[in-house]
Parts: sequence; structure tokens; C-alpha cells
Amino acid sequence: MSEEKKRILTGDRPTGRLHLGHYVGSLANRVKLQKEYETFVLIADLQAITDNFENPKKVEENVRELVIDYLSIGIDPKITTIVIQSQVPELAELTFYYMNLVNLGRLQRNPTVKAELKEKGLEKNIPVGFLLYPVSQAADITGFDADLVPVGEDQLPVIEQTTEIVKRFNNLYGKTLKEPDTLVGSFPRLIGTDGKAKMSKSLGNVIELSESKESLRKKVMSMYTDPKRVKADTPGKVEGNPVFIYHDAFNPNEAEVNTLKERYKKGQVGDVEVKEKLFIALENFIKPIREKRAKIEKDPAFVDKVMKSGSEKGREAAIEVTKRVRKSLGIDNYY
Repeated sequence: MSEEKKRILTGDRPTGRLHLGHYVGSLANRVKLQKEYETFVLIADLQAITDNFENPKKVEENVRELVIDYLSIGIDPKITTIVIQSQVPELAELTFYYMNLVNLGRLQRNPTVKAELKEKGLEKNIPVGFLLYPVSQAADITGFDADLVPVGEDQLPVIEQTTEIVKRFNNLYGKTLKEPDTLVGSFPRLIGTDGKAKMSKSLGNVIELSESKESLRKKVMSMYTDPKRVKADTPGKVEGNPVFIYHDAFNPNEAEVNTLKERYKKGQVGDVEVKEKLFIALENFIKPIREKRAKIEKDPAFVDKVMKSGSEKGREAAIEVTKRVRKSLGIDNYY
């Protein structure tokens, strides 16, 4: 490990292009902290295969999309290591060891796992690999000796399970694994454009970080607002209103946002004007990301290099941890 900087481990499953919910949940923190910490960003393609086992090619394609998104939002491969999970077999080995430290009931009670099983319709036909997702994530976090894990609020139960696994391993085999701290984004969860609690691609209520200008306008203008407000001169509710939540997250003009809120509560502004100003704010935020993405897409060799060199460096780190784990388990003396 670096003696000068503590280490961050974060990442995503490759399920498609990233959206605004990802940004406020953890991406903004990754960009901000990458100069302060030794940062590893893991693309969990093995975990993605657990519910895409019939179409692994989709996972491979999504990996590239994810890498391009990372580079487009400001993840710098010169100071941040982007790692492909399947290229680090030691992570699968650690997962196997940790499987023995958690029981089936505990995995089934994990709120994050329960929510995702319901969302994907897998409650009655659960792939074992999907159920083991928290164990695999514990292997990812400990495999890189992470000091800090920036996550979205919905992932906190998984990090809690990592802590449980770390403590049990250390109690059984001696101090071996590092217990990480967590960092939740300034907006712990961004609700969907339809007003539902979570922004999710499967629910079709997301705005992607690479959204086209035309699509962005369409999505913003169709956003859910206050359902009880039928006319522009009717006083409206600001709290819990998706349009104003997005204004708070992405409109840097606080004076404008505060004025809109006051006018909205008094029935002095219509939804169209509020949404139009939100569209302008979001377009100003997304446009440079979209343009940078277009340039990166024209250089596939660069993307390949980022993935290859990052995965090689990531494996070096995981090998060191795995050697330590084997020694603590007493299975390092066979040869």
C-alpha cells in the first residue's frame, strides 16, 4: 500500500450507462477524492453475470460503456486505477473463503439483496451467485485493503455485511483484514423522474449522464411534480417534488432555485417554467460529459489500455491481500 495516501475502493456492476443517481450517490465523491486517496474503481462484471448468465455478451459490452462513462465524468486513469473484476481471480478466491463466515439466512435478510431480487423478479428463483453478492463485495473491498468506500445509501447494508465478515475473520484467524469506513454522497438517493423512491434503469425513470439534448428535454418536461396542483396559480408542494430535488442537486444558481420555490408555494409560477429552468441547468451539467464521451468513443485503443493496465495493477494489490489471508488460514505451506 501507498505510505502517503489511504486507499479507496468503489465501483459498479456493468448494467448499462451511468445516470444522475449514480453521480450524486458516489461518482461525484470519486472524482473529488481521487487526488486525495489512492483510488481503485472496480467494474464488477462477475457479479453482473449472476443475473445475466444467459447473455454474458451484454455484460462485456456494458463494461466498456462503464469505463467510457468513468473517463467522461472526470475519473483520471493516471491517478485512479480502473479494474475489471473478472481479471482478478484472487477476488473469487477470497469470496470462497468468506462464504463460510456468513449463513444463508443473513444473506436473505440483507435489505439491498431483497430489494434487488424483487426489482428483478428473482424472488422465487434466486441464483446462488446473486445471493452471494454481499460476500463478493466483501472480497472486493478487503481484496484492495480499502480504507474508505464511497457508496450510495442503498448499498449501506452490503457494507455492513462486509464489516461483519471482516470482524469474524479477524476474530477467528487473527488481525488480517482492514475494516473500511463508508462515505455517502451529499444526496444519498436521487428519486426517479416518475417520483418513485429510486432512480433505476429497469424502471425507466433515469436520466443518463450521456443523455442527448432532445431526450433530456423530453424527460424533464414529463417529470412528475405535485399531483394535487392542477393549475399554475394553485399553491404547490416543494418538499418531495422531484423537479425541485433535481434543482437542488444540479442547479448551481441557488438564488434562482429559492425564488422558484417561493413562487411555486404561492402559486405564482407554472410547472413548465420550473421544468424549463431545470432543463437548462441539467443541459449545462451534461453537455461537457456528453462531448467528452463522444471523443473517447473514437479511441477504443485508449479504452483497452486503461482496462488492461488498471486490471494488472489491481491484481497486484489483490495478490498481496490473498497471500495474507492464506497465511492466516494456514493454507500457504503446501508447496
